Amino acid sequence: MPPRLPYICQRCCAQSIVKQALRHAHSTTHPRRPLQLAIIGSGPAGFYSAYRLLKKLPDARITMFEQLPVPYGLARYGVAPDHPEVKKCTETLETVARESPTNFNFCGNTPIGTGPGSLPLTTLAPHFDAILFAYGAGKDKQLGIPGEGLTNIISARAFVGWYNGLPEYAHLHPDLQAGETAVVIGQGNVALDVTRTLLSPLDELRKTDINEETISALSESKIRDVKVIGRRGPLQAPYTIKELRELMHLSDVGFAPPPEAWDDLLQAPLKKLPRQLKRIAELLQKGSKNPVQDSSKAWQLGYLRSPAAFLSSDGTTLQAVGFEQMEYERPLSELLSGDAQTDLNNLRAAKVKPTGRKTSVRADLAFRSVGYLSEPLDGMQDIGVPFDSVRGVIPNDRWGRVIAPATGEQSTGFPGEAYAESEGRHTGAIDEKVRRTDSGISPEAHHVAGMYCAGWVKRGPTGVIASTLDDAFITADVIAHDWESGSPFANNDKESGGKGGWESLRREVEARGIRHVSWHGWEKIDAVEKERGRERGKVREKIRRVNEMLQVIDS
Repeated sequence: MPPRLPYICQRCCAQSIVKQALRHAHSTTHPRRPLQLAIIGSGPAGFYSAYRLLKKLPDARITMFEQLPVPYGLARYGVAPDHPEVKKCTETLETVARESPTNFNFCGNTPIGTGPGSLPLTTLAPHFDAILFAYGAGKDKQLGIPGEGLTNIISARAFVGWYNGLPEYAHLHPDLQAGETAVVIGQGNVALDVTRTLLSPLDELRKTDINEETISALSESKIRDVKVIGRRGPLQAPYTIKELRELMHLSDVGFAPPPEAWDDLLQAPLKKLPRQLKRIAELLQKGSKNPVQDSSKAWQLGYLRSPAAFLSSDGTTLQAVGFEQMEYERPLSELLSGDAQTDLNNLRAAKVKPTGRKTSVRADLAFRSVGYLSEPLDGMQDIGVPFDSVRGVIPNDRWGRVIAPATGEQSTGFPGEAYAESEGRHTGAIDEKVRRTDSGISPEAHHVAGMYCAGWVKRGPTGVIASTLDDAFITADVIAHDWESGSPFANNDKESGGKGGWESLRREVEARGIRHVSWHGWEKIDAVEKERGRERGKVREKIRRVNEMLQVIDS
């Protein structure tokens, strides 16, 4: 039995769910050469898939493509600096590189697409039996309201990337001296990460891997009051109790309750709430141990407010955020049935509607935190891979097989949900032909041979790293089963010849002038970052610019 890897779920990612997906697939195994697989994306979806697949197919050959010179994606650039325990998931890819050096190849600094300096999919695809798209969600959603182009309005994704050292945002320079009040629109965990970073004591942040440029900017910040505002109620907001508790426990930071009474917002006795929601309600009502009047900084939650406009008297600089008041479509008390699971589902899904009443909140700085967005890679259509631009996913059969619509049919994909969360949702198997019609995909739709997806580009930008692990393992299991069972791949001749993988592609990459970075190159960057961190008494100091990363490799 292989050694237990830290933070790998012992449920083995819903094996029974995977068995449902495979039950009616081909069961005859054939002698076969090693699978040549390209994984696009080196974040959690990519590295968990690689880890799992090499457990299922130890002789597989995996090449992982990443547009940056460094791996880990969201685990490196999206996890809050003060959550080091979450970042330990990167040990998964380290294990793959260490234990399977002849089976795994990292190809960093290699963007996939049709632009200058990129590797086209039409060039990549002929060298592999299969491609796994695991590149996540690289953009943030827009609100689409008036004034969104004013200065001092920043996407939460950009701000998180900035304080985490993402090269894309190395030159962001948010104006943290614009004033004392910041408004965060949205109430998910990313919104709370932004709030915590703005308010946390610098001595605590200095111990993390947050970059020194951010520390310098935060040390000069004038922000003392952060208002976190969302369109739903306290029982529907997508934050977790862990993130709420961390904010409540910040030293010298007080919590101001919302303007409305808690009874009006909760609309149900605590004793009747499901346990999960009861804990959240109790924490909110208890508040912080630091009274607002005795604290140097404060934060506040605002509910049932939908952003309507960013306001400015000069048409340039943000001065306030306009909101429309919302209300529940039905009183929450009417949604209670007495069954805990039913009540949890009903309360979490409670709908709101606009009232027409308008309010505004003064703001010197605003952060838009309403979700991430996946986009298609240039050239995907050239290799037969569709993209559902409405839902922001690659259409798939819920198990990770890419599905193309019938001729003339518009691609609709599947809803952006965590498909593997509940075994009870999935009944029956899905083979190369999609038999189900309740998904919005017709029975004539088919699996694009050798094409798979995992992570946010598969199910939508929802869930945490743990749910991405489940999702990636399921896709990896399906790839392994399809390969061993004789399902069609990009190259159906499994006994002889075959694809050359990275070894045959490498010459074309170099001919295009792409400076690809190997795992050894990443290890040199890693060592320098850790050394710079030790000099500052922290885990690492990230290198924020690609050209500097490449200089480190050359040194």
